[in-house]
Amino acid sequence: MEKKKCIECSSPFIGRVDKKFCSDYCRNTYNNKVNKDGKNLIRNINNRLRKNWRILEELNPRGKCTVSKKKLDMKGFDFNYITEGYVTKAGKSYHFCYDQGYSVLENEVYMLVKKD
Repeated sequence: MEKKKCIECSSPFIGRVDKKFCSDYCRNTYNNKVNKDGKNLIRNINNRLRKNWRILEELNPRGKCTVSKKKLDMKGFDFNYITEGYVTKAGKSYHFCYDQGYSVLENEVYMLVKKD
């Protein structure tokens, strides 16, 4: 068998033809370096989505209610982060964060709903 060099630490090793790393440590280190930038962006977005979901769930324990925009703002809700938009046949627009959603009513009042 031909000795290969680890693409992370350059140490020689013997193994399968398609093996690229000498150890799990080198494989993890290499992949962490490669994915570093994307992971931070995804982590930050997921944290905002999770926070929005928790706020909606806390304010909507029964599955349907109304709440003021001021209350959502005070809790730290970020209207820029949703997982899905939905428009009914009647033209009413809903914004969802996973299974928790909201629809704009009037006078800065929102109707909170939960998907079944």
